[in-house]
Amino acid sequence: MTKIELKYGPRVFSCSLCDARILQSEVLPEPPDAEGLIRKALAHPIGTSSLGEILTPGEKVAVVTSDITRYSGSEVFLPILVEELNALGIADADIEIIIALGIHRKQTEEEHRKIVGSLYGRVAVYDHECEDPAELIDLGFTDSGIPVQVNRRVVEADRVIVTGTIGFHYFAGFGGGRKGLIPGVASRETCMASHFAVFNPPEIGGKHPKAVTGVLDGNPVHRNLLQAARLVQPDFLLNTVLSPQKKILGVFCGDLEQAHLAGCDMVRELFQVALDKPFDLAVISCGGEPKDINFIQAQKALDYGCQAVKEGGTIILLAACRDGFGHSTFYDWFRYQDLDEFEAALRANYQINGQTAHATLTKARRYRVILISELTAEQTGKMGMEKAVDLDSALQMVSLDLANKAKVVIIPDGGMVLPVIEKND
Repeated sequence: MTKIELKYGPRVFSCSLCDARILQSEVLPEPPDAEGLIRKALAHPIGTSSLGEILTPGEKVAVVTSDITRYSGSEVFLPILVEELNALGIADADIEIIIALGIHRKQTEEEHRKIVGSLYGRVAVYDHECEDPAELIDLGFTDSGIPVQVNRRVVEADRVIVTGTIGFHYFAGFGGGRKGLIPGVASRETCMASHFAVFNPPEIGGKHPKAVTGVLDGNPVHRNLLQAARLVQPDFLLNTVLSPQKKILGVFCGDLEQAHLAGCDMVRELFQVALDKPFDLAVISCGGEPKDINFIQAQKALDYGCQAVKEGGTIILLAACRDGFGHSTFYDWFRYQDLDEFEAALRANYQINGQTAHATLTKARRYRVILISELTAEQTGKMGMEKAVDLDSALQMVSLDLANKAKVVIIPDGGMVLPVIEKND
């Protein structure tokens, strides 16, 4: 009997299944001293000069960091980063922290406290405004014609430091790096235009085959984001790699692209898991909050986890979604139930949340998805899924599969682990 605890929001469910495989990352290193990691990475940047060689005393510095939906360890590394800036002649009054909301909601005071830690009340903190023209500056166009408008505070600073965390991303390949700027502090128009490349040209139709999890080479969304972010001319990157327990395992500092790529290599090494064949049934936890704080965040675990399941198989997804869908426009897109009509509507009026909804409905049509969440049965059904009130109820719904000896995999950290079926030649 396989028994494991699965996180669900702030709670934990106990799961016991006969002969189930538990799919986890390779044995992770013991989390090293976080402060030591951060200081070492700051002192030995990848692909660029150190902050001491970049900065001049008295300069204005904008520090971009992730919002509450993307835990990065910011309350640990931001105070150390600011200490470093202070030592280089940059006063607290010359530092602004900008929360990279992208198109997400504004943060609460308590969320600001969690993000910046001991810096709260000491260093100015601002939420990014993606739709206020007065808060944006036009930087022109990328080579592929994407208009780039970025947060005024970021553009007008003398120096820009981008921070965040690196993990898999369901169509940009990986998070972190350039995503701190685009979409993090970009206008809504820039966000939409840079992400539209997830689709093939209309004469081909469908999703671009390289716009998938864990792929950067040839990924058109990654290319768009990187081109747009370079127009901001950031001076320095600080990205973390985290364990499922949110402990800092790695810190990568330096050039926007080179330091990011080094971090992506670590994520692949730690969290990409090879399988020789797919399973009939997967029980997937997103990993608890904040990875299941809303459905837009939680669906990433569905995207990764479904790669461990055979076509037509069953997925039980634990995703509390205490903040609902994560954006008011997301659920509206499920007015389209025909996938071809849905894609046509997106091509006519592209929205990132619409793309996420389309990807969700596509998976719900390929697999039987049973969702354990705070969403209603009507909302769950509209997304093509079945609602279960708890794990016991969900397992009862698949009792026939279990009785027929279905091959089962349990993925306790679905928001971090990427299963990959290895093809045998």
